[in-house]
Amino acid sequence: METSNLTKVKNIVLVHGAFADGSGWRNVYEILKAKGYNVSMVGNPNTGLEDDVQATNRVLDRQDGPCILVGHSYGGAIITAAGISPKVAGLVFISAFAPDEGEALGDLLGSYPHDPMSGILPPVNDYVWYDLDKYHSGFAGDLSAADAAFMADSQVPAALSCFTYKFKDIAWKTKPTWYIVAAEDHSIPPDLERFMGKRTGGTVSEIVGSHLIFISHPAEVAKVIEAAAEGALTK
Repeated sequence: METSNLTKVKNIVLVHGAFADGSGWRNVYEILKAKGYNVSMVGNPNTGLEDDVQATNRVLDRQDGPCILVGHSYGGAIITAAGISPKVAGLVFISAFAPDEGEALGDLLGSYPHDPMSGILPPVNDYVWYDLDKYHSGFAGDLSAADAAFMADSQVPAALSCFTYKFKDIAWKTKPTWYIVAAEDHSIPPDLERFMGKRTGGTVSEIVGSHLIFISHPAEVAKVIEAAAEGALTK
């Protein structure tokens, strides 16, 4: 039975992560728009968790009803905090951080063995970049070399404070949650993703792909976002 429009969320807000920007959502955006959803993307500056939450809240404030808030990678940390907004009906994490109270992203990463394919570099002037030479293999392994090169050269660095911030407001404890694990991720360990996804208590699924599964597998990712939109208000 098709979900009634009275219980279906029509607004989707997409939040990008570090070392990327909002343009990566293009294919997911087009799929969801074609199905009648109102889709907005946050241009978060990655200058610190508070700044990025404020950028997300500015977009949430423009929504004319409940929304599904979606975060990729560091964007998952952003939606963990911003998701407490009353505008948010549900959360979707895509190969993303889902920190708990008192945790920092750097500590979560450090609690698992280092992946030699990861290109997350030490900070320079309090900002963290992704190694250009490892961007394709470590970040975007299932994209073309040309697409990975463009993304690497247009990457948005993340403030070091994004990795040291201790989280306080944990939206996934009070909002319905969906989590997608990227089984071939070399930037966030897949086992860490599985741990965080399970811990949210929400619906967890896996896609065999790189850290950028929302670009390489847009239809599968959009399907999970649709499931959230159809189920969030009934949970």
